[in-house]
Amino acid sequence: MIGDPISDMLTRIRNAVAIGREQVAMPGSRLKADIARVLKTEGYIKDYHLDGDVKKTLTVHLRYSNAMEPAIRGLKRVSKSGLRRYSASADIPRVLDGLGTAILSTSAGVMSDKEAKAKHTGGEILCSVW
Repeated sequence: MIGDPISDMLTRIRNAVAIGREQVAMPGSRLKADIARVLKTEGYIKDYHLDGDVKKTLTVHLRYSNAMEPAIRGLKRVSKSGLRRYSASADIPRVLDGLGTAILSTSAGVMSDKEAKAKHTGGEILCSVW
């Protein structure tokens, strides 16, 4: 049994990047697909696919440079099940002074910190990517 599905997703991606895999598969959900969508729009992954009807599988295709340098340098779960982290739109933290991205779950859906600031929407800070 998985205690925190988002932490499991981030750990699977972190491990796949560490060994240089092109893609990684994991149990899928709509929230994980939304996180993968934000990662794709921010340029951290190539693509993602959510397959299956009853038992969904999320496949994430990782992005590397020509020298096999990963686009994802680090992933960190911010809001955990034991301690939820919420932020107003004005107080959304900057990841690596704006070089990284925070992913938030807001009332308008899952979005990056830049989108949330533009829409003046706060929410739960799910994770940070750099």
